[in-house]
Amino acid sequence: MVILDRMSVIERLKTIRHTLKISQSVFAKNIFLSTSQYACLESGHRRIKDTVLDSVAKIYNVNKDWLMTGKGAMFDTQPPDVRLDELINIFNRLNSHFQGYILDQVRTLDKLQKKETKGKK
Repeated sequence: MVILDRMSVIERLKTIRHTLKISQSVFAKNIFLSTSQYACLESGHRRIKDTVLDSVAKIYNVNKDWLMTGKGAMFDTQPPDVRLDELINIFNRLNSHFQGYILDQVRTLDKLQKKETKGKK
């Protein structure tokens, strides 16, 4: 597949990353590239291979037609919450003591947010 509109594809990659609110390094890691390899793609110094576009479409639920042409919706379904995935991965690596600590902190934050929300009504 030949991509004639190379700069637009680059801009759409950036748009996906900004929409998901993730860094180049996280985006790259999730599509199995190094940060420097991905940075070269975004800067236009490296050709974007079909395998990269396929990975972006699959991993981030991106509409490949939108990625290639700009037509249609950006996402096939709701975009993944990459931050939640990262949190789960980190949580799963922690021992049970630290997992308990994290859960206690999240419960406390949830209570604080509920109080704050009630105060604004």
